[in-house]
Amino acid sequence: MDETEFWELVDATRDAAEGDPEEQADLLVERLLALDPDMVLDFARHFEARFNRAYTWDLWGAAWVLLDGASDDAFDFFRCWLIGQGREVYEGGVHDPDSLADLLADFDEEIDGDGEELGYAADEAYEQLTGTVAPDLGIPPAAAEPLGAPVDLENDRVLAERYPKLWERFRG
Repeated sequence: MDETEFWELVDATRDAAEGDPEEQADLLVERLLALDPDMVLDFARHFEARFNRAYTWDLWGAAWVLLDGASDDAFDFFRCWLIGQGREVYEGGVHDPDSLADLLADFDEEIDGDGEELGYAADEAYEQLTGTVAPDLGIPPAAAEPLGAPVDLENDRVLAERYPKLWERFRG
């Protein structure tokens, strides 16, 4: 599976789920079950690489503004959700987290921002296909700490200055 196929699968399941991340995860498992186990592992590698790439202080700050706070786990689930939004939103958000204010047409705090189940879809599909736990993916592990300069997540003034568009739209 190449990168284009990865994003096509993400987009197709998001569209079919009408943006509901839990439904998207279920649909993703269904679609992955139609593939062979090696393709499922390829999907998992693409997902994990993007999950690790999004482990930045800048993006954590944006998640904090969007979610009105984001613990370690909440930021993990946010990164899964961000991948589930597709290539344009993901790449835009990683490159310039404040641009999420423009990239997210709608944002419902009740369902958006938490894609925990998306993070397990490939593992679940692999296990159903093979009866075994997925092997090590052979990609570098995530950094121990987020990349970039730390952000004072508890300081509203700092967040408003660093993420002016997000602050205006979601907290202003």
